[in-house]
Amino acid sequence: MGRPKKQRKINCCVEGHYFKPQGIPLSELKEVELAADEIEAIRLKYVEGLEQIAGAEKMGISQSTFQRILNSALKKVGIAIVEGMAIKILTDKNNH
Repeated sequence: MGRPKKQRKINCCVEGHYFKPQGIPLSELKEVELAADEIEAIRLKYVEGLEQIAGAEKMGISQSTFQRILNSALKKVGIAIVEGMAIKILTDKNNH
C-alpha cells in the first residue's frame, strides 16, 4: 500500500469541462482526462511563469512531485493534440 496522497493547493478554476477538436461531436471522440492538480501545475509553470520549486511551494508539494504532475499533464495534452482527442478537465468535484 502506497503513501496517502498529500492534499494539494489548487487555485485554478477552468471554465468548461472539455476542450475538443472543432467540428467533431464529442460523442465521436476518445478523451484524455486532466486532473485539477495537473491543470494547476500547467498554470503555475506556463501561465504564471514560475520555476518548478516555486510552483511546488504554491501547491504545497515537493519539487519532484510537481515535476511528475507536470510531465503527466503535458504528455496527456500532447497525446490529445496529436491524436485528435478531447481533453476532459476534472475538477475536485468530479475527480474520481
